[in-house]
Amino acid sequence: MEPSAEKIKTGNSVNGVAVDELFNTIEAVKKSPVIATFKFRADNMWIKGGHNRTTLKNFHGVQQDHEHQAPFVLDADEPPLLLGRDLGPNPVEYALTALAACVTTSIVYHAAARGIVIRSMESRLEGDIDLQGFLGLRDDVPRGYKEIRMFVNIDADAPPEKLEEIVQLGPSYSPVFDTITRAVPVKVQLAK
Repeated sequence: MEPSAEKIKTGNSVNGVAVDELFNTIEAVKKSPVIATFKFRADNMWIKGGHNRTTLKNFHGVQQDHEHQAPFVLDADEPPLLLGRDLGPNPVEYALTALAACVTTSIVYHAAARGIVIRSMESRLEGDIDLQGFLGLRDDVPRGYKEIRMFVNIDADAPPEKLEEIVQLGPSYSPVFDTITRAVPVKVQLAK
């Protein structure tokens, strides 16, 4: 696979990450930790059956609100086997997507900060769910994933032992990995 211009090391950019800006951000947060507090938002609307749509328009960070250049619209549904119309990934597939994207980004950013050029990276995720929990048939069966496995292939300027270390940077620093593997309070309530 031929490396793209974004993946090769150029000036202060490694793997498409502006390393100088990354270190400037780290220093700014050290000086003023309050700027590290972000709030992400999602608006969801049910359409029919298992089909619903989430719109991501804005977020709060560095003590102010920010608008995305254009809203992101994500449809979710279930496959016909689960009584849906397959109009989008199902929510647990989005969970795998979020995990893959966040672990990948964490690996890339931390490798870039260490000056390690990644030529290519791919991952495959799989998770096991027993529907008896979701269907309310058994209280002793988790409603969500019992286990998630992520397999990562990296082509980088590093020996195998360094690649192992780089791969572990993903789960070590990924906000989504942390959210999934830690008991995070989630409040669901009727809007007033």
